Amino acid sequence: MRSVLPFLLFFFLILLGAGFEARATHIRAGEITARRISLTSPTYEIKLTAYFDIQNGPGASEAQTKVFFTIGNVRSSGIPDIIEAPRQLPFPNIGNNTTQNTYIINYTFPSTGKYRISFEEDNRNNGILNIGPPPTQNLNFYVSTILEINSTLGLNQTPVLLNAPIDLAAVGQRYIHNPNAFDADGDSLAYRLFIPQRSGVNGAGINLQYVDPNQIGTPGQTETGASPATFRMDKLTGDLIWDAPVTKGYYNVAFIVEEWRDGVLIGEIVRDMQIIVEDARNDRPLIQPIPDICVEAGTLINQRVTATDKNGDKLTLTSTGGVYQSTLISPALASFNVANQGAQGSVNGQFIWQTSCNHIRLEPYDVLFKVEDAAGPGVPNASLFRKLVDMTTLSIRVYGPKATGLRAVAATDPAGVAYRLTWDSYKCQIAGAKIVVYRKVGCTDIPEDVCITGLDPSSGYTEVGRVDVNQTSYLDNNNGTGLQSGVSYSYRLVVEFPRPGTNINEPGSLVGGGESVASDEFCLNLPLVMPVITNVTVDSTSATKGVITVKWIRPVAKSGLPAQYRLYRGVGQNGTPSTLVATINTNLTPGAADTLFVDRNLNTEGNAYNYRLDYYTTQNGQLTKFDDTETASSVRLEQGAAEPDEIRLNWSALVPWSNNNRIHRVYREDKRNPGTFNRIAEVSVKGNQTFTYLDDGTDKYAADGTINTTIVADSNYCYKVETVGSYNNSQIRPAVLYNFSQILCISSADTSKPCPPVLTLDPLNCDSLNAHPDAFCGEVSFTNHLSWRYPSEVNGKECDANVSSYKIYYARYEDETPGLIATVTTPPSPLATTYDHQGLTSFAGCYYVTAVNRFGAESAPSNTVCKDNCPMYVLPNVFTPNNDGKNDIFQPYECPSFVQSVEFKAFNRWGAQVYSTRDVNINWNGTTNNGKELAAGQYYYEATIHFESSRRESPAKVLKGWVQLLR
Repeated sequence: MRSVLPFLLFFFLILLGAGFEARATHIRAGEITARRISLTSPTYEIKLTAYFDIQNGPGASEAQTKVFFTIGNVRSSGIPDIIEAPRQLPFPNIGNNTTQNTYIINYTFPSTGKYRISFEEDNRNNGILNIGPPPTQNLNFYVSTILEINSTLGLNQTPVLLNAPIDLAAVGQRYIHNPNAFDADGDSLAYRLFIPQRSGVNGAGINLQYVDPNQIGTPGQTETGASPATFRMDKLTGDLIWDAPVTKGYYNVAFIVEEWRDGVLIGEIVRDMQIIVEDARNDRPLIQPIPDICVEAGTLINQRVTATDKNGDKLTLTSTGGVYQSTLISPALASFNVANQGAQGSVNGQFIWQTSCNHIRLEPYDVLFKVEDAAGPGVPNASLFRKLVDMTTLSIRVYGPKATGLRAVAATDPAGVAYRLTWDSYKCQIAGAKIVVYRKVGCTDIPEDVCITGLDPSSGYTEVGRVDVNQTSYLDNNNGTGLQSGVSYSYRLVVEFPRPGTNINEPGSLVGGGESVASDEFCLNLPLVMPVITNVTVDSTSATKGVITVKWIRPVAKSGLPAQYRLYRGVGQNGTPSTLVATINTNLTPGAADTLFVDRNLNTEGNAYNYRLDYYTTQNGQLTKFDDTETASSVRLEQGAAEPDEIRLNWSALVPWSNNNRIHRVYREDKRNPGTFNRIAEVSVKGNQTFTYLDDGTDKYAADGTINTTIVADSNYCYKVETVGSYNNSQIRPAVLYNFSQILCISSADTSKPCPPVLTLDPLNCDSLNAHPDAFCGEVSFTNHLSWRYPSEVNGKECDANVSSYKIYYARYEDETPGLIATVTTPPSPLATTYDHQGLTSFAGCYYVTAVNRFGAESAPSNTVCKDNCPMYVLPNVFTPNNDGKNDIFQPYECPSFVQSVEFKAFNRWGAQVYSTRDVNINWNGTTNNGKELAAGQYYYEATIHFESSRRESPAKVLKGWVQLLR
């Protein structure tokens, strides 16, 4: 026996060590997805996809036959459900010493609301360099998904992540990962980096100590030699790019895939993934980028994909995406074929997809192409070869075909003037789709771009009706009020498609919403019977003698008929035109000077003005109002935010014509010849952008002579602008409309920024509050009181006293970038002010304040001040769990406020642990965790408490003490 026992002991220690390795080497990555599977109840299939490290053996992966999901309403303080989920078979080895395990349950949610589904499991794999505290094998792995349960969302499902999160990265080479997220409902997806977490209370997560991978080791360089190395995620494409690793080892990062519908966030998935960095003995392969494409439904896509490797390594080219999976889209499915798979140096693939009407959707389809290299014949040290990858994404947008054959004819209708529209039967008869009829006054061409569906609001078209997609006609009688006689109308059609599940009784009828390209225009090109304002231009700038000229075009009518124009004026660009400034009689004789009016004695220096023209015609021998025009304002020029040695100009006009997609003209007074303005710039205005120009003194328009100047303090500069616009209507002449603003003279006397204020934040007296642990019981809203002063000078330099407002910035955590929460106008004395930040869920947070002068220049931030909650948690030293309803439970006094998490352990007098919990309120009833009643006596406890703080990972407060258990 003496010879056998040592051997058995040695053998036992080996087994113990192997068991420890199996326990410690565990989860690399994972995420939770969900999809609704019932038409009648909120029942979802919930799936965890987890990736296990088997570097030191498959023990942990094989042993994880089940997991537990924690499911709770985010907006409720109730106890969440904990549901066991079995592992699905098989659980394959996907390479890089990693298995992919999946666990699935079906779960019916009790009610509508926002739910968190989370998973936690002890023991990440060891040696992760960028998270802590070490050793990382002692950290648990935690991921969560937020799911909105709402009947209006129909058969909604989360995105699925089709690309596994395990690839090798090489020191000094660019690394890219894309989750290849696909949402079968066609919802919009966005991506953002997130901090890996460990589990907290009631299914919530707590951030780990974390740094971005590019901050481990020396600053490093990108693959092309730029410094430092970078780590980022594209919020639109989901490309996670590390350019480039410096130190080999394990790294864990996390990101969130957000799911948006109609501008509303309806869910988010956290993926926690691992990047394995090696000293590779080869260069990564390269795959050629592919431009995004837009195609009409029914188009056959035939796309060549090429990948190369400069080392001549063997290449494997693969592709993933929702377009290949019948469970995610309607057939026909796409295919990807690689004829020379495994070739050395270069490989080509062919992506083929016959699109159909069932593939129309609002968001694009993303198809991921991935190339991986492998050691070819004759490669030295093949055992040291590390496989590297590159990838690219093809974005395909499938839009609906345009409606064809649109026509309109006059129709008899009791309402008056009406038109019957007809068109060809639509090509894509999708259940729930609608044909939308648009109309505008006048006829004009609009540019067509197959990647832009529908109609831009700036085109002037407005919706007048919609019919089911199987209809081929529509009666336009202006909703029963009749259309205007003699007015030219333009019509277009757009087909809109429903999202899947919007009719829950017809699931899967469409892949994901979207719309068609607008149809060709059909124009009822009738003579204009109403005048149209074409000009409101400032001729003279003065506080009392200002002049504006208003012009309009004559309507088409029979000469000799008495008619009348009545011109009304309003103050400001939005003011109601209520002042009658002119009544002009006309007999509509061609050439008569009745289409303009010069409005005098205005304050064009201080005000903009707008105008409306009422038109009267002869009916039954009487002048009767026929109609009125849209209002049109003068151009208003304003000074923008101050810039050092530069002057910012902004201008605007509210007019019925378009000043967009034109080139506006900027003029500056020549100081050598007062009153003479020289054109200094032509500003190209695209889309609906702000009309603005920054003058640095350079004359950028040489045709009328170059007159440069220097922008200096305490000097005046005078400007005016000329807008260039058009109705884009062939019936309205002139086709191009020119209108001047008023003259604006600007002093550059204060282009410097004001000084930063000095901020203070009312502190909490924690010593006083600890004597009153019930101080915040029942409180759900808290207020921080801020006060600051504005200095008269800084470093001996006088501060600008012309402060007009202060901006307050707030961040929940000290490592966040503060965001603007309020702008405070200064009191009569601008040297001090206060602000109460109300409606907070706790006092924790950080603030700074800036000062803004009258020119809009903003100071540097003040000092940043952070505030924390008081760590209030008081425990009794006796409880009597005898079920008499009095003091039966060991719990903190009153209500513990601002507690983020608690880890409580109780020990008997011999040091054996008898009870533990993570319940914030402890709620110990005097039994063990197995329900065994404990004897009366003295017990010792240790409580590790994290409070809500301005720091993401707040320092723990450890309470140690004793409690007398009496029965």
